[in-house]
Amino acid sequence: MTEKTTVLASILGSEQVPAHLARSVIEEKVRAAIYDGRLPCGMAIRQQELATLFGVSRMPVREALRQLEAQGLLKVVHHKGAVVAPLVNHDSVETYALRMLLECEALRLSIPFLEESDFAYAQDCIERLELTGDYVEISQLNRAFHYTLYKRADNRRLLQLVDEGLIEEERFLRFNLEAMGLRKLAQDDHRQLIEAARQRDIPLATQLLREHLQRGVDAITRHLANTQRQDQQG
Repeated sequence: MTEKTTVLASILGSEQVPAHLARSVIEEKVRAAIYDGRLPCGMAIRQQELATLFGVSRMPVREALRQLEAQGLLKVVHHKGAVVAPLVNHDSVETYALRMLLECEALRLSIPFLEESDFAYAQDCIERLELTGDYVEISQLNRAFHYTLYKRADNRRLLQLVDEGLIEEERFLRFNLEAMGLRKLAQDDHRQLIEAARQRDIPLATQLLREHLQRGVDAITRHLANTQRQDQQG
């Protein structure tokens, strides 16, 4: 086993995975390690190394990496193959801007049809978010919270696009909550959003959602500006 494989094994572990579960297991393990920072940005993820670790052919590994690339977690670099993508880049701002349009429309359409069980589930997501420091769980709960408030929108294509955006947003979550210290603000935003939706106040709810997403845009913009200045000074 090569040195790189040893490093990857220490991060992901090694196990024999049934062939029919290989793609999903590998995808989830690599995703979790990217979210919590164990797989750092720029680290190469070799197909053969993963196949060896999990005792499978390269086909399910290739499929898993393709899914992670589609989610923005990996990028293909010439002569290196798949590497862990930066947590934040210039596309991040555009992603948030698109999310703002799509999610505000989904929330607007959904609010009149939300049920008390939806509010209760969204509240439960907030309470569970308070109790965990696991970024995989945080990302899943954050996505569940938002989607619960949007899911009554009577537009399946819109909801599909919204869900794709929420999946892509998970790669920014650790940056926004940890590096930029937005965790408490995010939770406050969530509570206010539930209350406005419960009151069926669509203008207020969509305004709160825009402000919530704008915090992410502002944090990323500041980070990119600081990074550019540091690069220029270096």
